[in-house]
Amino acid sequence: MSFVVAIDGPAAAGKGTVAKAVAAHFGFAHLDTGLLYRVVGRVALEKIGPSLEEDAVIALATEVSEADLERDDLRTAAVAQAASKVAVIPEVREALVTFQQTFAARAGGAVLDGRDIGTVICPDADVKLFVTASAEVRAERRYKELAARGEETDFDTVLADVQARDARDSERDVAPLAAAEDAIVLDTSEMSIDDAVAAAIAAVDARHG
Repeated sequence: MSFVVAIDGPAAAGKGTVAKAVAAHFGFAHLDTGLLYRVVGRVALEKIGPSLEEDAVIALATEVSEADLERDDLRTAAVAQAASKVAVIPEVREALVTFQQTFAARAGGAVLDGRDIGTVICPDADVKLFVTASAEVRAERRYKELAARGEETDFDTVLADVQARDARDSERDVAPLAAAEDAIVLDTSEMSIDDAVAAAIAAVDARHG
């Protein structure tokens, strides 16, 4: 029997870390659905170039497999921007819906994190969480992450990227970023990661126990 935890939220809010911790705690499978769009963005940059021509991108989206998620070149700023751009293409989202729903239906439980899991992909999820934080806090986290990897950037640039991505994600016509009506909201702006994980585990435990 499947048990689905849907975790949504904007970039760098901590949803990925929370999702991994929840999955590990309960022994559930975990899917970072944002990686699906990063895969499409990465491959599109390689095969199409920065134009990201829509028909070619849509064709690439139909070929994504679980093995693609293991690539080690999906976390760059350029790929993040490409992912955000291909994610607004309705046909790309449609191509990836089946992949995500099949993953969610697996026996033993699944945690999916993204931007439209509780609203579109798994509207009947057993638990829905919306993990968020202020744009400034999220930009600071992302800036430190990029700096630790040796990427040259600055806080103002990262903040502008975060704000632009928020706008694209929340204003797109198809599956915009939004908290499901029945989602539990976790604002991690002033929370430690341990506190955020504990709150998420408690929320899941209340339904799963």
